[in-house]
Amino acid sequence: MGKTVAEKIFDAHFVDNPAGDICVLRLDAVFCHEITTPVAINDLVRRGKDRVYDPAKIKAVIDHVTPAKDSKTALQGKILRDWARRHDIPDFFDIGRNGVCHALFPEKGFVRPGYTIIMGDSHTCTHGAFGAFAAGVGTTDLEVGILKGVCAFKHPDTIKIKVTGDLPAGVYAKDVILSIIGKIGVNGATNRVIEFTGPVIENMSMEARMTISNMAVEAGATCGIFYPDRTTVAYLWPHIRDEFLSEDAALEAYQQYLPDSDAVYEDTITFDAARLSPMATYGYKPENVKPVAEMAGTPVDQVYIGSCTNGRIEDLRAAAEVLKGRRISDSVRGIVSPATPGVYQQALDEGIIKIFMDAGFCVTNPTCGACLGMSNGVLAEGEVCASTTNRNFSGRMGKGGMVHLVSPATAAATAIAGKITNSTLYNG
Repeated sequence: MGKTVAEKIFDAHFVDNPAGDICVLRLDAVFCHEITTPVAINDLVRRGKDRVYDPAKIKAVIDHVTPAKDSKTALQGKILRDWARRHDIPDFFDIGRNGVCHALFPEKGFVRPGYTIIMGDSHTCTHGAFGAFAAGVGTTDLEVGILKGVCAFKHPDTIKIKVTGDLPAGVYAKDVILSIIGKIGVNGATNRVIEFTGPVIENMSMEARMTISNMAVEAGATCGIFYPDRTTVAYLWPHIRDEFLSEDAALEAYQQYLPDSDAVYEDTITFDAARLSPMATYGYKPENVKPVAEMAGTPVDQVYIGSCTNGRIEDLRAAAEVLKGRRISDSVRGIVSPATPGVYQQALDEGIIKIFMDAGFCVTNPTCGACLGMSNGVLAEGEVCASTTNRNFSGRMGKGGMVHLVSPATAAATAIAGKITNSTLYNG
């Protein structure tokens, strides 16, 4: 019987089978940030187990509230900072070098096809875009990962989602994944892995793939995996060029993780991209999705562009294309947060930051703050935000606030109009 991508990764990292369908896997990396990791650190210290399994395989960043907004968040940063220094963790990214974890770590080359990765963050599934098995975990699993370099998972049942056709004008990766979640629901892939495939997927950039993998968890998936290909290798090449004689050699090595032709899937679902249109969420679940055309005219108080979903250079370019030469509505607060210092610098070099500022946006440092209502863009009760983030839960960006999830292009158009608007009205 053939194997899926996740099954091949499990086989390559298998350590033990303690019971039933539970597999203990060796980890290639443990990612950490200052919101969830300090709890694990403090517990390990309390139990006399203040150790790390391999400092070189732990990557840590302060990214959710940065710089700190109060004494509590300053303490969270201090705990992570002191721990990283105490254990000589080389890849710790403090204020000034830090960025949104799920954008920064791939940018630094810390993710490779076939890797196993955990983090105390549900959107760790983002790294499946590289053909890795990456999952968000709770505090206990995070502690074990830090201490022993292993983690236990159930056998990875997999759903294959195939996206065919051609993307219409104004439709982006964010619209694709919102549409998929809208159709299969927030429980449609619970405790399963999703393999994304098909011509539309194969033609996507790594940035677009990360957008889709990022939101796989919103359909309940443990991880959303793309097949490693030349696009993957080209993105990683600056980091792997010393490991392979050529890009072809790297591709051949990574393709060992492609699924077998007779791999068994729980379900195979096909989506026709040609039928898609720009999408937006309503209500308080990511499955509550409508075409932007049906949401058009909905007033907003704030527009936010950034996050681990849509804060990369490709996202900023798409928004800037809509904004160039225009001003946002006087009724709207526009906020943009480039996801990493590298993205920020590139946006500066390309004149994108100037476009945002000329349009009336507030440009902030890289941070996750607004996405989960912690800083840099929290909503007041009754306010509405069109956002490129990944969750529209009740109170997600502030108690009593409403979040409509959209693509960067739709967000930019909405900022100009002061109400939810299709970007094709501004960019063709």
